[in-house]
This record gives sequence, C-alpha cells and structure tokens, in this order.
Amino acid sequence: MDVQATDTAFAGSIPEVYDACLVPMIFEPYAVDLVRRITAHRPLRVLEIAAGTGVVTRALAAALRDAHIVATDLNPAMLERAARIGTGRPVEWRQADAMQLPFGDGTFDAVVCQFAAMFFPDKAAAYAEARRMLAPGGLFVFNVWDRIEANAFADCVTSTLAGLFPENPPRFLARVPHGYHDAGVIARDVARGGFANAPSIETVALRSRADAPRLPALAYCQGTPLRNEIEARGADALAKATTACEDGLAARFGSGAIEAPIQAHVVAVTA
Repeated sequence: MDVQATDTAFAGSIPEVYDACLVPMIFEPYAVDLVRRITAHRPLRVLEIAAGTGVVTRALAAALRDAHIVATDLNPAMLERAARIGTGRPVEWRQADAMQLPFGDGTFDAVVCQFAAMFFPDKAAAYAEARRMLAPGGLFVFNVWDRIEANAFADCVTSTLAGLFPENPPRFLARVPHGYHDAGVIARDVARGGFANAPSIETVALRSRADAPRLPALAYCQGTPLRNEIEARGADALAKATTACEDGLAARFGSGAIEAPIQAHVVAVTA
C-alpha cells in the first residue's frame, strides 16, 4: 500500500461521513476560533486553503458580510460537498492546490487554513505560497492538531486499532493529523516560507462531544483516510475496526453521550 497516497485520499463516502460526524465533533469549535481571529483583522479579500467540506467557509461568510471569500481545496469530492451544502451568501469555490495557488501576488488581505498544513508535502513551500497571496500587512492564520495524547478520542481509536492489528497497526491519525505538533518546527517552517515576522503560536484546548461512542468510531474509522489503511487489512476489516473502536471508546468514556479533551495549535503571522 502506498501510504503517502492513501494519507491524502478523501474519496468514496469519506467526505459525507467526515462532514456528518467529524465536523461537529472536532472541527466546528476551532472554526469559530479561526474566524474570530480573521474577523478582528477586518479583511475585504479572504482566501481559504484546503476548505474541506466548508465549515470555516460557512462561518466566514456569516461573519464577514462585505468580504469577497474564495474557498479552495485540492480534493474535488470535498469541495463538491462543501458547495452542495452552501453558505449563507455567495462565495467563490475553486479547486486549487495549496502548493501552486492560481492567484496573483498580493491578491488577499487574509489567508486561512484549518487543519490541513499537516498534509502539505512541503510545509515551507506551502507557507511561501500563502505569503505570496497576501498584500502587505495581510494575515495568515492556520491551525494544526497537538500531539495525539492530548486528543483523547483519536488516541483511543489509535490504541484500539493497535490492539486489533498488532502486527501492522494503522497509524494514520498519529502519523499525519497529529504528526506536526512541534511549535519550534512550525515556527521554523513559517520562517522558511519567507515570513519576516515571527508567528504567534497559541495552544487552544477545547472539548469534543458526541451523543454516543459509535459516532467518533465512525468519524475516525470511516470519515478520514484512516479508512484506507483499515480496508487494506481485509474485506471485513472496516466493520470490525469500527465496532472495536466503538467498544474501546465506550469502555474509556461511557456508553451514552461522551466528551473528551481536544487540543490544537493556532498559528498567526503577518506579511
């Protein structure tokens, strides 16, 4: 299995499960945080990189009534899902690669990216593209997950799968979403991207909630590229893994409505 390829494959039913289960559980709270930071800058032209299914886009459209918002994503299935859900007012949807953005220098007052920098094959190059997009004084804001041990649902799923597949445990969650959490490394990558100003890096701790253990089990096993790793382990592996994670989450957090800590770093830097 080509791990590099499967780590970025949001195909099939992944976008739907991602949007229905994962977005309200972990992404919406941080979308509110990012949009608050962007709004304080009062931009009139905003670029969103790797918009996914549009949780930040929807919040931006509601908060910035006079701004022109361009929301991009590399993955057509995710962008189609976002456009289908729509926003409260018109925004521009564009398929685009964060490594090669199809816009002129200095086109935007703010660039925002939620939980996607971990997927960039060359972080510094992606940050250089974001910097190129910004007018002088423009703001680049992005967030990344902290280490997996500080994100209890993801940690429980990863531990459960290690017990289910001990000879070759699926490690997507630890490897990619939670694999880029060192603040020093992030700051160096931002500097290598050409930002002269030092970034502000704030660790934000919130709570993740779900009505039942089944929801985070579905969210992580079937709504992320972890699914690709699991399915490679056999025809019935996905069902077995989802059930095992549901049981593991119930054992750790309870069988009814559950909640657990989540933690991320929020990075802001001006051009």
